[in-house]
Formats: sequence, C-alpha cells, structure tokens
Amino acid sequence: MKLTNKAMLITYPDSLGNNLKDLQKVLQTHLDGVVGGVHLLPFFPSSGDRGFAPMDYTKVDEKFGNWDDVKKLSESYYLMFDFMVNHISKQSKYFKDFQQNHNESAYRDLFIHWDEFWPKDRPTQEDIDLIYKRKPKAPVQTVKFADGQKEEVWNTFGEDQIDMDVTKEVTKKFIKDTLNFLIDHGASIIRLDAFAYAVKKLGTNDFFVEPEIWDLLKEISGITEPRGTTLLPEIHENYHIVRKITDHDYFSYDFALPIVTLYSLYSGKADRLAKWLKSSPMKQFTTLDTHDGIGVVDAKDILTDDELDYTKAEMYKVGANVKKVYSSTAYHNLDVYQINTTYYSALGDNDQAYLMARAIQVFAPGIPQIYYVGLLAGKNDLDLLEKTKEGRNINRHYYSMDEIDQETQRPVVKALFDLLKFRNKSQAFDLNGSIDVQQPSDNEIVVTRQSADGKVAATLSANLKTQQFTITETTSDGQTNEVLTSNLAVIK
Repeated sequence: MKLTNKAMLITYPDSLGNNLKDLQKVLQTHLDGVVGGVHLLPFFPSSGDRGFAPMDYTKVDEKFGNWDDVKKLSESYYLMFDFMVNHISKQSKYFKDFQQNHNESAYRDLFIHWDEFWPKDRPTQEDIDLIYKRKPKAPVQTVKFADGQKEEVWNTFGEDQIDMDVTKEVTKKFIKDTLNFLIDHGASIIRLDAFAYAVKKLGTNDFFVEPEIWDLLKEISGITEPRGTTLLPEIHENYHIVRKITDHDYFSYDFALPIVTLYSLYSGKADRLAKWLKSSPMKQFTTLDTHDGIGVVDAKDILTDDELDYTKAEMYKVGANVKKVYSSTAYHNLDVYQINTTYYSALGDNDQAYLMARAIQVFAPGIPQIYYVGLLAGKNDLDLLEKTKEGRNINRHYYSMDEIDQETQRPVVKALFDLLKFRNKSQAFDLNGSIDVQQPSDNEIVVTRQSADGKVAATLSANLKTQQFTITETTSDGQTNEVLTSNLAVIK
C-alpha cells in the first residue's frame, strides 16, 4: 500500500500489546479511521538501541512475529520502515566476518578504517573538535581481530553501531539489496535514519557534507523511486538544513514544531507559531513527539536563544515530572539537545492544552505523525525510567491490551481520535491545497486549510493564552459546521 495523506502512528512492535499481532488488533479495534499509516520502529533482530543497531534486515525478530504479520499490516496501512544508512550492528554477520577474516574479509570495505581515513600525523585535536559528534570523544572504536591484530573503526553512535563506508561498492550493494528487500516486504516509505552522518570527508565536520550527501541521496532514490517508494531523510538539526531537503523535493520532518508549539502555549504568544506555519512546506511529516526526546536545536533561529531558554525552563516548571536530570548523563543521555518527556507531561498533563497542541499539529502543513504514547495522552513513565536508568524510556511505556482498553475511554483520547478521523476524511487538508494563517491579536491565531479546488475549508481559531479553540469545516455546499471545541466536546 502506497503513501496516503492520512495520519501516521509511530510505534515499536511491542509497545501496543506484546507483538505485531496485538498491534493489528489495536489498529482494527481502537484505531479504525484514526490512522492510515504506521511507522513500525525497527522490528529486525538488533543488538541495542531499541532496534537501531540492526543485525539482519531480512528477518523479523521472532519475539515480535514474522513477515506474514508485517504483510497483513501492509494490506490496510501504508508502512514506514527504518534503514540505518550510517551504521550496522557489531553483531551482524558482516562485522563478524570482518573480525574473523580481517583484511581478507569480503566485507572489509563496508566499514571506515580510522587510520586509512586520516593522513599521516592526523587526526589532530583540531580535527576531532571539528567533527559533529554524539559522544564527548572521538567517534572511534578499537577492534580486535582473530589474527590478533587491532584496528580502529569509525563509530558515531553506540558501541554496537559501527559506521559504514557509503562510498564503497560493497556498501552500495548492501544498501541496494536491503532497500529492495524492504520494499518487497511492504515498505511504502523508507526512513533514512542518521542520514546526515553517513558521509565522512576530510576537512569537514562530517555532518550533512555537501555535495556528496546529495550524491548519496540520488543513488538511494534511484533504487526506491522506480518502485514507487517514498524516502524520508531523518535530520535533527537547524531547520535551514532541513529546508535543503525540501528544496530538493524530498519529504522532510518538521522537528521544530514541538518546541515552537510548547513556547506558544507556555507564553500565550502567537507570533512565532504563525510565522513558522506560514513558512512550512506541505511535503513534510509533522511531529510533536517521537521515540526520542523533544529536540531543542531544531527550533534554533525560529525562536531566539532567550525564547529557547524560556521554553526549557517552563518545561521543567510546568511539565509533570520533567526534570533536568532525566536528560543528563546520569540517565545515559548523550544528546544535550533533547529533553526527555512525553508531550502530554510537558504540558502538565493538561487535557485542554494537549488537545490544542494536537489541533495545531493537524492544521500545520504536512502529514501528522503521532507517537503511540502521545496517541494515548501518556504521562511520563517514571517506573520504567528508574528501572532502566535510560532517559528516553520516560516516553517509552509498554501498554498492555487491558491498559489500551482503559486509556482509549479517556475524554482527551476520544477527542484526539475524533480530531484525527476528521483530519483523515476532510478534503481541506489536501497537500495540494492552501494554508492561510492570521494573527488577530498577540494571543490569537486563525489557521485555515483549503482544498486545491477551493470547495472545502477547515479553520482552527485558537487563543494560546486561554487555550480555548474551535474547529469548523465549510463544505462544498457552503455549510459551516463546528467540528471540535476546547472543552473536548465533539459536535460533528
């Protein structure tokens, strides 16, 4: 099933129930009409990082199910799979073969050899400082081989995630074979995880290296485009870089919207949000929450440094159990630009504020993605956080089937479901349509989405200070009806 303009659920294969079969039941019962697509977070055998250290893309981890379960999902929903274009697991057959056979390995060139990358007497400290890093040290790991020799390889992320050399033929073949396999098995969209890190080049910061990054993307799209599969490069950085993706006519992520929306709801001011919505492209996926923390760097230059500092401070003050320590090294957090919390708890577990945030997301240009915890208006999971001492687990609650039955009865969840059903059905949200953003006062914003033929329009009228809002729809017969109000009353 190909990409359609309907809201997408982001979920792990074992977070809504225990496995893919449970997820299918949840989608068929509670989420019928609520979502049209599913970003199925990595379901392959993995050695770490909750699936993001893949060992074998040709297998479904047996604890989640099998390819038949994935195929069944693909019959009713457009599916997004992750492909880690930057790295692969240390426990993969490729790296194990390299460790066993060293320079005789068929997969030797799949990896980046640290000493071969740098000229003699380098890297210098200046070289290391220049690299855009996720760890407070050089992105390198020492490997011991079966022949007794040792060598260093490039290692940007976790110890089990070894970087690949995307310039080599063996890697190009691996990429092509893997992408074709994933498309054969139901991928409507391929999310290129850690895409901006994939190209390394001497004298650069090794992040979004141009023009080589475009050469890589062109090669990959040459595999996916003929098969009707959409690419989504994943980049967590300043929006100027993300806009380059848009300018090249690829789908992109709006990772700035979460912080811009929080700032607007905390301050009651509409100007930053209005300006951002006016400038945002239609060819994007919007988010408020994902499996990671809430990114701060994404909104730099959209908000001033003072406004970003204010938003972070308010999150710790207003948010329910949102504490600085949960985003520190004490909880294995290496990304200083993200804050670990659920979006619902970032808004103080406040139903009205939360539903307004989702209404803003729905009216923003693009297709909304809703993380499974956010879909159920989930609170911070302090038990899982303390049990694992992993900061991001505060937003990774495991829902049992009974819990899902209970949570879906909450008024805020019911209202959110109705909002998404409306979004999926209304022609006003046509990606070829238009958006008009008005700011009647400092605290008010009026967003109107209109279909390409001009016959259907939907309007969000919101006061960010009082957090009162109304959604209306004007249909092709000229009738205007209220759809949803901030008191959670569904009128239509």
